[in-house]
Amino acid sequence: MTPTDLNDPRIPALARRPGKIIAVHLAYTSRADQRGRRPAHPSYFFKPASSLAPTGASIERPHGTELLAFEGEIALIIGEPARRVRAEEAWDHVAAVTAANDFGLYDLRENDKGSNVRSKGGDGYTPIGPGLLDARDVDPAGLRLRTWVNGDLVQDDTTAGLIFSLPQMVADLSQHFTLETGDVILTGTPAGSSVVVPGDRVEVEVSAGDASTGRLETTVVQGAHAFDASLGSLPAVNDTQRAEAWGSREAAGLPAAPVLSPELRDKLTRVPVAGLSQQLRKRGLNNVTIDGVRPMHPGSKLVGTARTLRFVPGREDLFAARGGGYNAQKRAFDSVGEGEVIVIEARGETGSGTLGDILALRAQARGAAGIVTDGGVRDYDAVAEIGLPVFSRGAHPAVLGRRHVPWDVDVAIGCGGTTVEPGDIIVGDGDGVLVIPPALAEEVADAALAQEEEDAWIAAQVKAGHPVDGLFPMNAEWRARYDAERSGR
Repeated sequence: MTPTDLNDPRIPALARRPGKIIAVHLAYTSRADQRGRRPAHPSYFFKPASSLAPTGASIERPHGTELLAFEGEIALIIGEPARRVRAEEAWDHVAAVTAANDFGLYDLRENDKGSNVRSKGGDGYTPIGPGLLDARDVDPAGLRLRTWVNGDLVQDDTTAGLIFSLPQMVADLSQHFTLETGDVILTGTPAGSSVVVPGDRVEVEVSAGDASTGRLETTVVQGAHAFDASLGSLPAVNDTQRAEAWGSREAAGLPAAPVLSPELRDKLTRVPVAGLSQQLRKRGLNNVTIDGVRPMHPGSKLVGTARTLRFVPGREDLFAARGGGYNAQKRAFDSVGEGEVIVIEARGETGSGTLGDILALRAQARGAAGIVTDGGVRDYDAVAEIGLPVFSRGAHPAVLGRRHVPWDVDVAIGCGGTTVEPGDIIVGDGDGVLVIPPALAEEVADAALAQEEEDAWIAAQVKAGHPVDGLFPMNAEWRARYDAERSGR
């Protein structure tokens, strides 16, 4: 099959109804950075052939929904069937390149759980065309993708910005099933995808130098038909879906996500971990200490929000599969943000390092607040010189693969005997490291500061010669004296 054969009058960009439409979840660096996560490997989902539409068609936003989002993409059309092909030869199996729009309805996304069957499978949700670029005439690493909404350029990226190359995607898919003549691969969208509303016009173009597919045009219209609750789950949205559909909380008109404010950070920096632990215990939270870890620098204080990294026990075959390349450990240190703490689950295993000086430097360069690991630290002295607050179980010279396989990032983990979720607030000092639920942080910090003031007053009375009986804790008489002194300031 050659591009000149692709002349189906229904959808001019296709010669036949494809047996498969395969779409990549996340492929561009710009989109991954926007989402705050970068996959180690490509992942995929299927779209039905009934979702295809030609240029000039309209797409319905279903009645009762709000989050229809466009995703301008490069589409590959398979020529010669491909089965277990190498990446170096994969491009030979691509006949043509064209433009596509991978529309999605975020109102249905939560219930689809990643399959995207309903959220991206609707009629008209895969416009494609209008023209074709012969794959023989283009460099797969030199294609440009642009998207316009109502004439405004909103996406502009090239395949040089892909995390996974186009030939890699073809080769990877071919090791799982045969890519047949006419199959379509949607290769992911860059940053800039957002929500469109009835009346909006979306255009997508793919180009290689002076050659172009032309603009693929789709107009959004309002649908009249509501979903039937007696047949299946209804559309539902929340602020997380709104932020992802629009591209950011700001674009969605949402207030900024709760963060560790400078004021709260200052409070937590001033109050000791022991005082915070006391306040959490009063609120029924006893299992919130990361046990067995000590600060690398005596007297250091650690305050930040958790980013998590999970290691599983070392196994040679698993390490060979997941320990090399852009593994979970590297992704964690490459994506940690300013004021965040990398918390590592190492199962208390001290027979290997869980990080070294290069990764500590990377965390420092990213503005991380510190690192907590219930495992060992390699290059211990070099890491200490960097000055980043690090809490660990001590030094060990061995590399990661001796005991651990880097497995996952940004998931709930167990570190030092307690559960840590991404976004939990981490506070550490010489007494140890504490995990604070974000919703309680302000309340606990204020209470701990008040308690510190009270304890300082009690200490002054003890130093002046008063016995602790009735003073610590204060009975009614001492409490009245304390309150009187405070109100008299």
